[in-house]
Amino acid sequence: MTEGQPHGGMIRAGGAVVWRGDPGDPEVALVHRPKYDDWSFPKGKLKPGEHVVTGTLREIAEETGVSAVLGRRLPPVHYMKGGRLKRVDYWTAQVVAEVTHDPTDEVDRLEWLPVRQARGLLSYDWDAGLLRALTSAPLDTTPLVMVRHAYAGSRQAWDGDDDLRPLDREGLAQAITVRDILYGYRPASLISSPSRRCVQTLLPYAARQALPIHAEAVLSESRFDRSLSLKATLSLVDEGASTAVCSHGKVLPELITALCERRFDGRPEDFHLRKGAVAVLHHSRGRITAIDRYLT
Repeated sequence: MTEGQPHGGMIRAGGAVVWRGDPGDPEVALVHRPKYDDWSFPKGKLKPGEHVVTGTLREIAEETGVSAVLGRRLPPVHYMKGGRLKRVDYWTAQVVAEVTHDPTDEVDRLEWLPVRQARGLLSYDWDAGLLRALTSAPLDTTPLVMVRHAYAGSRQAWDGDDDLRPLDREGLAQAITVRDILYGYRPASLISSPSRRCVQTLLPYAARQALPIHAEAVLSESRFDRSLSLKATLSLVDEGASTAVCSHGKVLPELITALCERRFDGRPEDFHLRKGAVAVLHHSRGRITAIDRYLT
């Protein structure tokens, strides 16, 4: 599934089934909205130009007071709102920090309930469907985030070593969006092709999290080594490492395809990524359980 910017004409919103505790028997957060007198999962409308990941994290914090890290995508919900189609994109989201919830005009109560009890309190059938999706695959996953470098102008117009070609203005803006997407998953280590445009794509997130970027020559276009790159990437999955990898359009599809042939039980996909695009491979106990994709 590929997700980009909000589409004109459609109301876009983001939300999550926020969970805590034992991933085999979690508690989930339900919020009560006094305006509608209903119980649902935290969600809210995106601001103009806001990426759906950024908007979802904001809504989680505003409605529950918790900081959460995203897991796999859940099925989106569609319904009519004021004569317009509304789409709400959902994720699983694990609590990493929480504070006491302060009632507001929008959300006056927050309840943490086991899944079975939550199902009985929810006001809408589609939310019950989200609970079924929540428990259909492992919750305790780790992200391996594959990033194609952002726009860097024309290769033909660059007079010099291509590995030194920098991001252009559009690419620098994309790198900020990449930063925000990565923050949703909080990778703890960063690996990049040595090419300047790849390193620059990760720099905003690296600066935000105070993380070093480790350059790997085998991820570059000129020195790509399929065997060594695959071995290193497989080790990240085996170790349960939370990592973001930035490389090139000629490298990532081959690397992701090879990785999924060995560790993914789902259907094979076309793993071509546009410049600045992000693929999140969720893995647990050495297996890839879900793959999500985003545009910037």
